[in-house]
Amino acid sequence: MVKNTRRTQRGEASLSRDSIIEQSIALLDSSGESGLTFRALSEQLGTGAGAIYWHVANKGDLLNAACDSIVAQAMAAAVDGATPKEKIRAAGLAIFDAIDAHPWVGAELARSPGKMPMVRILEGIGRQVGALGVPDRALWQTASALLHYILGVAGQNAANAQFAREHEADRTDFLGAVADDWSKLDAVEYAFTRSMAAHLRDHDDRSDFLAGIDLILAGIAPAL
Repeated sequence: MVKNTRRTQRGEASLSRDSIIEQSIALLDSSGESGLTFRALSEQLGTGAGAIYWHVANKGDLLNAACDSIVAQAMAAAVDGATPKEKIRAAGLAIFDAIDAHPWVGAELARSPGKMPMVRILEGIGRQVGALGVPDRALWQTASALLHYILGVAGQNAANAQFAREHEADRTDFLGAVADDWSKLDAVEYAFTRSMAAHLRDHDDRSDFLAGIDLILAGIAPAL
């Protein structure tokens, strides 16, 4: 009994919060939120659940920490660009790519509007909005508009990708089928949607996303 206790103590001592978060991210990426259990995490880490609870309070705490780790890496990587607009574009694209690579991040951000992952994004965007010269009275509305656009589009893109994976659908084939359906819509009642059929077939998600950010940024200048 003494020998086993000492082995457990050494295992707990060697376990770190960072290693728990790293393995949690791997489980979330491979199996989604349902696959992140303390039992599965214990097996992957080769330790007991008690050792994990020493570092995190519960699954909610663990999800938030994993999400914050991804967001922190994305925001740290978004350093391209010399101007505030370029930095906003870089930050937005970094978050878009992070949620695309880790679809569960979008859901966790939606559940944690006031916690650190969201605060990191808001701070990164808000600082650059301020650097653009936006007056204090409009800072919140401007930063909020950019924040919600970035998270909304990134989240929808991730949801679309997840749908395609679950249905084993090839993106090109899927978009082609939808475009074919759109092209057959009534030319009067759905004139715009029908006219977009050809664009839908070969559009680029990241390019469209950045175009949206540029539209918002272009609208800021006249309001200054």
